[in-house]
Amino acid sequence: MRGRFAPYVVGTGLLTVAGVMLLFAGYAALIRDPAGGFLATALVGAPLGWLLRRIGAPNAEPTRREALIAVLASWLVVPALGGLPYMLTAGFGPINALFESMSGFTTTGATVLTDFASFPRSLFLWRALSQWVGGIGILVIFIAVFPQLAIAGRQLFFAEAPGPTEERLTPRLRTTATAVVTVYTGLTVLCAASYALAGMPLFDAVAHAFTTLAAGGFSPNALSFAGYAKPAVDWVATVFMLFAGANFALLYRGLTGRPRDLLRDPEFRAYVTIATVASLVLSGLLLARYGAADALRHGFFQVFSIMTTTGYASADFATWSQPAQAILIVVMFIGGSAGSAGGGIKVVRWLIIARNTAREVRRSLHPRAVLPVRLGRRVVPEDVLRSVAAFITLYVGLFAASTVVLVLLGQDFVTAFTASIACLGNIGPGLAKVGPMVDFGHLHPLSRLLLTFDMYAGRLEVVTVFVVFTAGWWRLPRRRLWGGS
Repeated sequence: MRGRFAPYVVGTGLLTVAGVMLLFAGYAALIRDPAGGFLATALVGAPLGWLLRRIGAPNAEPTRREALIAVLASWLVVPALGGLPYMLTAGFGPINALFESMSGFTTTGATVLTDFASFPRSLFLWRALSQWVGGIGILVIFIAVFPQLAIAGRQLFFAEAPGPTEERLTPRLRTTATAVVTVYTGLTVLCAASYALAGMPLFDAVAHAFTTLAAGGFSPNALSFAGYAKPAVDWVATVFMLFAGANFALLYRGLTGRPRDLLRDPEFRAYVTIATVASLVLSGLLLARYGAADALRHGFFQVFSIMTTTGYASADFATWSQPAQAILIVVMFIGGSAGSAGGGIKVVRWLIIARNTAREVRRSLHPRAVLPVRLGRRVVPEDVLRSVAAFITLYVGLFAASTVVLVLLGQDFVTAFTASIACLGNIGPGLAKVGPMVDFGHLHPLSRLLLTFDMYAGRLEVVTVFVVFTAGWWRLPRRRLWGGS
């Protein structure tokens, strides 16, 4: 059975997308949108998915290598198929279609869309749903829905899960995935209802609920939240973006009778503290531009939007003062919590780096002392410290290289710098020529391909992607490529 698990997982993904496309074709026909693109996508995905499932087999424990192949391939193939409606219905070119679809599934929110007025509503809903699926994780949903994948649940779950934690909610992984999806779905429904009660049109409320809990940022409004001019809507978004950037394991425990776990968790406390302090500082800087109430609203909204990597805009922050923009750039490098829908480096990694740095400073005075790194009551294992160091090295290296390449392809430094971190951190908007009110379609085609790769690498935590580029991966004998350890 070795080597047959990854095709089964990828085939399941293709068949699932094909089934969703049939539903969207029906919805498009119902509201008199073009349905041909969805139907054609289903006709492409269904036979490919069926063939791969026939080749594959779900009932064998995969090796770590095969689990990585399943994750890496799924996150390439599913967005590629999901981009076909953009080509067939909206007339996007292949690069733009892949960019838009990858931006959706990775919850980045960067877009190449320019004409919002003529874009079909069914496609707006599809791009919102793609972010909702990507926010919780393609394979987490598969584990919850398909019992056949429960055998390999742990391998897939932690190969895809963001952050350096391996916390389980329940003894069985499938139950864990189901619990997380249930909380995620419940918060999405509550978010949609709250938006509607705050005055947002029903379609927009549903679309934004999908992308808010996913920390995604796609909006059917060309001006994002600035297009609604409703303070109540902005505050609703701020609250649910806070949830989106929090660890879903903690939210699950908090909603099932253990709310104190939230307050005791060092990452959650740091997450809320950093976001609150940055929001207050930004609000103070905005007092020169807005009244006190609006400065507070924009300050909290925009910090939570950028730090959780949601990427909504309550105003065109590319026109704000440089000190205000500097606050947003700083929180771009922080990110949400591990185990959340948020992207970026993650708060827990910064905590680990800070504690490890403090340990090394103390060790210079006491070189023989045993000084474990702790988060709360837990000792951080040395292998986690090494993995965090490797992640930061690769993350910063890829960010720097992307910035340089974008400059060489003709972009100014601010555009290149913020576009790179916005896509690698799955944030969405940057500054200058990729600001919140500007699309990415004007960038060089090679720039868009590079940023598409950045989105992919950022969502899969960089290290998972770069393992493919190591010599040891390719030196294995051909017969062990799928099943080797």
